[in-house]
Amino acid sequence: MRTLPSLSPDRAAPPPTALIRANAPAPIDSKPSPAASMQAKASSMSSAARGPRRAATLALATVTLVLPPWIAEAEPASPVPVEVFAEIEGAMPTGVAATPDGRLFLTWPQWGDGAPFTLGELVDGHPRPWPSAEANAWDPAAPSAALLSVQSAVPDAAGRLWALDTGAPGFQAPILGAAKLVAYDLASGEAVRTIPFGPQVLLPTSYVNDLRIDLGAGAAGTIYVTDSSLSGPGGIIVVDIASGTAIRRLSGHASTSPEPDFSMSFDGEPLRVRPAGAPPQPWRVASDGIALSADGATLYWCALTSRRLYSAPTALLRDPAVTEAELAAAVRDLGPKPPSDGLAEDDRGRIYAGDLEGNAIHVLDPHGGWRLLARDPRMRWPDTLSVGADGWLYVTANQLDRQAGFHEGRDLRQPPYRVLRMKIGAGPVLRD
Repeated sequence: MRTLPSLSPDRAAPPPTALIRANAPAPIDSKPSPAASMQAKASSMSSAARGPRRAATLALATVTLVLPPWIAEAEPASPVPVEVFAEIEGAMPTGVAATPDGRLFLTWPQWGDGAPFTLGELVDGHPRPWPSAEANAWDPAAPSAALLSVQSAVPDAAGRLWALDTGAPGFQAPILGAAKLVAYDLASGEAVRTIPFGPQVLLPTSYVNDLRIDLGAGAAGTIYVTDSSLSGPGGIIVVDIASGTAIRRLSGHASTSPEPDFSMSFDGEPLRVRPAGAPPQPWRVASDGIALSADGATLYWCALTSRRLYSAPTALLRDPAVTEAELAAAVRDLGPKPPSDGLAEDDRGRIYAGDLEGNAIHVLDPHGGWRLLARDPRMRWPDTLSVGADGWLYVTANQLDRQAGFHEGRDLRQPPYRVLRMKIGAGPVLRD
């Protein structure tokens, strides 16, 4: 069995629902690369154009086709080995959080799998409710007192774990009071701060998704949250920890919105919402992945159904005196990338992005471009990414695209779900 460095063997473990394994990396799928397909297509097009316009064809043939790195680089194997850290039976997890004290936490939003708890810790290879079963037992009479449907959890530099409760089980309209941020002391498990989202930032269509924390910005710190709405505007919610007040930024802006006419494919089929007995519909997901630069000056984000990465200065996002027009003018389009669910960052200034179609993770170097970090067929839908203090990048692979809603009511997921990891030789961004 493999455990995180500081997991204690004398902790009580619940009934086994996960198995820790150290498997050798699996071979990479051997299939024609998109680059090869595109080059073949370009060749056939130029051949078809020969004849009366041969001179023009010859001129065009000298043009070099420049492709994005995740298409142009068809590596025969993963540059960095991928290791299975945990295998999870039962409900499908989404979030993963590696904490500075060497522990690993997972989240299970209430999407219909009947998860017995929504925030848990891996202890001796088994998920258990954290900080307690009672903290996971939501009561509609006291919506802010316990957790309902946690999408993500992220540690801060002060020894706390912040849980982001969507308050929206099954993607229903969020319940005021239930949609909240909760900070737990990692040592004691005590809830030390609860910040509910108010109606000024939480729309009836909102689905709060992921977060980043900067304790060095503001009197007690600032939290940035993505709204990944499926039917309304996306946006960035900026929360002042000291006061608990929040502002909504870039609501419905192009950078927080799904790309028009976006499509991605799995197993040769475009991903669509496919209810049983009904025609397929596009699946649109707004601002989802989020990352913070090592110096805290820049916030990065992407919509899930998008192939672009965006950024903006955090000082402008935090300042309510900055108008939406001024903020929009400061948003940078950082160019194309593969469609991603989660993003991550490290203390060397690098940004990591999952590649949903490619079963891969790519890294953006601060003074270079994108390059492939790791690819593995077991990385089916790399969801949430988390950099540990041990120098490993952890990712949940949860087969989200195989859910029944995409396949006319047929659930094609094949548990176990996995927590994978790869060595990156860098640490997390913990801003204090």
